[in-house]
Amino acid sequence: MTARTVIDVWVADLTFPGYMDRLHRLGAEFEKAHPEYRINIEGRDFRLLSQQIAEAAEEGRPPAVAEYYFAVTQAARDSRGRDGKPLFASVQKAIAGRSEILGEPVVVDDLIPAVREYYSVDGDLTSMPAVVTAMLIYGNQTVLDKAGIGSLPTTWDEIEAACEAVAALEGGPSHGVTWSNHGLFFQQALAVQGGELADNANGRAGRATRLDLSSKEMLTWAEWWRELHSRGHYLYTGKIPDWEGNIKAFADQDVALRITSSNDLNYMAMAAENAGFEMSVGRFPGRAGEAYGGNIIAGTSLWLANGLDEVTEDGALAFMQFLNNPRNAADRHIASSFVPVTRSSYRLLEDEGWFDAHPSHRLASAQLGSYAPGQGEGVPPCRGALFGDFAGAQDVMTRAMDDVLRRGAEVAERFAEATAEAQALLDAYERDRVGNGVRDPQSLRVEYFRDAEAYTGAQLEDAVKGSK
Repeated sequence: MTARTVIDVWVADLTFPGYMDRLHRLGAEFEKAHPEYRINIEGRDFRLLSQQIAEAAEEGRPPAVAEYYFAVTQAARDSRGRDGKPLFASVQKAIAGRSEILGEPVVVDDLIPAVREYYSVDGDLTSMPAVVTAMLIYGNQTVLDKAGIGSLPTTWDEIEAACEAVAALEGGPSHGVTWSNHGLFFQQALAVQGGELADNANGRAGRATRLDLSSKEMLTWAEWWRELHSRGHYLYTGKIPDWEGNIKAFADQDVALRITSSNDLNYMAMAAENAGFEMSVGRFPGRAGEAYGGNIIAGTSLWLANGLDEVTEDGALAFMQFLNNPRNAADRHIASSFVPVTRSSYRLLEDEGWFDAHPSHRLASAQLGSYAPGQGEGVPPCRGALFGDFAGAQDVMTRAMDDVLRRGAEVAERFAEATAEAQALLDAYERDRVGNGVRDPQSLRVEYFRDAEAYTGAQLEDAVKGSK
């Protein structure tokens, strides 16, 4: 019997119940259709995965397919093997215009534009999107109705008004709104204002060399956040990022509003059902009187190792397409509320009546404006920032905001300090990149928040049960 070609696939184990089981089932399904291959899927701690990939590459044994968090995209592009060559090949160039690989239809042209743009540079799709999320606002509509708020806030001013109405309720929630102190919220707040984190169009028109964490848009967001907190409307748990504590506050009805990822949609619905209140969902609010600039995405993508033999490379590429075929992408959305990554997967869910039965699940997709040709394209903030040590810069933002909220630091002064600190991280990254081609695993640091606790899907499930 001819030996099977092994495709090593290293992914982030996101710890949600059933998440890895589903990936292993898909690997087995692919093997059944392609018995000449064996898909070896390994789930790794998402905080350590990029460093482990770098270490494996230095030993000359990188996986054929490697998953990276979106904030590590520039580092993945910069990575070099021990021979000095790029560690990863462009997915688009490897596909080379083919419409199918090993009988698996190529889906890259079906990807939603906002997602394809994020993982592309100069039109070249360098990696294959896997997990995609967007930002949403969630409401305890039962409480909001009692407060006379018939629909979710669409602007920051409306959030304030809703919080004031909730505060006036007899026996109502202790606070009006909460969200985690996490880099995603800074990015989204900049995007809706048309702001950027880095020069050269957020690192898209050229390599980012300067960061600005004290831009007008950043200070506007941080000052509004501080004021909301000082007036007792915003609930800050005092932890970074404390996803668990924030969702528990919503489940316990200690807040009427929570802003968080679309990835939390299933858990938020579970919290509302367990506590017996109606939940409403809307897009991330913008600034009153200003055009809505755009929406960032978060999630992960799959990178193809450079220098694979043709048989291994085709197997890896075919598996990437298989993971994102309409059925599998649709099922990933149903299981985990991740955004359907292709137009075809969205249409399949629509045709099957999923969105009619679960209308709130349409919102993350609609927010990206991505399911009709020409929509969701050409908005720079949607492409997101691209620069080295993105994870470290987000660390800097959250610690600065923590100082503002808990220690009373002055916003402009503290975020000027944060800019200098983040710039030093970027400068160090660039020096290291030039010096050794980003082979040092420390250059791929992805604890993401060095002072943050990890959490698991099981912990979130416990949190949504509530304690009242």
